[in-house]
Amino acid sequence: MFAICEIAGAQHKVSKGAVLTLEKLDAKEGEKLTTDKVLLKFDGKTVETGTPYLKGAKVEFTVKSQGKGEKIRVFKKQPKKRFQKTIGHRQPYTQVEITAIH
Repeated sequence: MFAICEIAGAQHKVSKGAVLTLEKLDAKEGEKLTTDKVLLKFDGKTVETGTPYLKGAKVEFTVKSQGKGEKIRVFKKQPKKRFQKTIGHRQPYTQVEITAIH
């Protein structure tokens, strides 16, 4: 059984027990969240699709951790102007575990 749902502005294919890395969510570790923006649900035999979302369907997930990704270096240079600049960036993320699909 799997579902395609919208979490944090992006669509994800989820199944029970899957661990996803999402954009930063305002939630604490161990907090349980739900989303009712389920686009498609497949139980092994039948496929249910929504227009755009399925009514009565929801996905429950638990926040496992918050963190920052790998450092990305951005180097800017303008030739013949004596300008060069290096910037680093680490994208924040939230790791969640899918607990149930209803």
